[in-house]
Amino acid sequence: MHTDFDACYRAVASRDARFDGRFFTGVTSTGIYCRPICPARTPARRNVVFFACAAAAEEGGFRACRRCRPETSPDAWDARGDLVGRALRAIREGVVDDEGVRGLARRMAVSERHLHRVFVAELGAGPLAVARTRRAQLARLLLDEDLPVTEVAFCAGYASVRQFNASVRAAFGATPTELRRSPTGVRRYPGGLSLRLAVSGPLDAGALLAFLAARALPGVEEVRAGRYRRTVPGGTVEVAIGSGEPRLTVRLAPGADLAGIVRGARELCDLDADPGVIRAVLGGDPVLAPLVAARPGLRVPGAVDGFACAVRAVLGQQVSVAAATTLAGRLVRRHGTPLAAADGALTHRFPTPESLAHADLSGLGITGVRIRALRALARAVADGRLRLDGRGDRAEAVARLRALPGFGPWTAGYVAMRALRDPDALPVGDLGLRRALAARGADGSAAGLDARARSWRPWRAYAAMHLWTADTTPARSEASA
Repeated sequence: MHTDFDACYRAVASRDARFDGRFFTGVTSTGIYCRPICPARTPARRNVVFFACAAAAEEGGFRACRRCRPETSPDAWDARGDLVGRALRAIREGVVDDEGVRGLARRMAVSERHLHRVFVAELGAGPLAVARTRRAQLARLLLDEDLPVTEVAFCAGYASVRQFNASVRAAFGATPTELRRSPTGVRRYPGGLSLRLAVSGPLDAGALLAFLAARALPGVEEVRAGRYRRTVPGGTVEVAIGSGEPRLTVRLAPGADLAGIVRGARELCDLDADPGVIRAVLGGDPVLAPLVAARPGLRVPGAVDGFACAVRAVLGQQVSVAAATTLAGRLVRRHGTPLAAADGALTHRFPTPESLAHADLSGLGITGVRIRALRALARAVADGRLRLDGRGDRAEAVARLRALPGFGPWTAGYVAMRALRDPDALPVGDLGLRRALAARGADGSAAGLDARARSWRPWRAYAAMHLWTADTTPARSEASA
């Protein structure tokens, strides 16, 4: 149960969006739990209890509100790099579904007992309860789409329709059929489905799309007409990013990891960020204040494939964005997996770590130093020594990146920003950041950037995005990745 009752109640009474996702309100008179921004009438103090997560509320006997939809709330734990934060990211990736709590504990390098104890102390619910709630929430989102209920059950990861029905009824107090909304347009088509991706706060779609478009991997990714498209194992994904809630469209083979695709799309658009909290910190810097005010919805673009992001970062060292894109296109054409049939500009899947570990990279225009870096990276990912999906310890992953040949602080920082989703990562010494500071009358030296960045913690990645977005002058620098 959440401890600061007075602060939580004030947030609920004022419907303060800054606290959305940070706790949930259980109303004892109705047996329902809500987000702090729920439009329903504020319950009396004597009738409320507060929980750190939705799973804890459900463990306490409450069911989800149908008005504020707790399953669409932002994830306030995503920025944390401690044991609970890492374990929650792994749960969202389906580790408990695939390997059980024992497998999750093994990945976190702790005992099951210790993991359960820490979860209960921090969240009020154990890892198994959190995994069950995550699965039910995904099912609830899919029920809003024009998709057969049986297919929803298996897409959400349930082993049987009976298990699905019982879980949904326990979480939401209604059967799947009762929860389903009437379709509001064509959402299903041969071989695909489409669903909304709830977003917290403003979203600067233009800046996000521009960043992704400039760095799209030829044949693997494309950005066109407000949509990001990419090949993934088992099919293709498309994210329409506009002024409202982004919409994810997927065409996947049977058995493909839909839950992982949904999570990847959310991370790509950084939908769980809290712009208000970030603005409160970065707005205190006189250089950043006008930039943050001009773009309150600026996000840090994530990466659907962490390995591909790291490869692109290596190719982008000391060359322009366009040159790095050219090199990436050559790499994809020679070593990527061709699609059975091209889907517009999408023609290949990105090379796997196993295929690049011993691949012939000569004749592509890649320097010998970077060839060695790419092979070392591929071997480290292929043999499991390096995880670039954000599930593990971010600091440990950065240390292992730094130990690879050709991975300096800038490259490791850039990969941590996008692939590892570290909100405090910073590409140390980046020329683009230094130039943007100097253009605004600040100290643009490497030491000056380092000193100034201390006040940006723990949101240095967002500060970097604001400065990169403001600095539009083309240049050959490590900022090109």
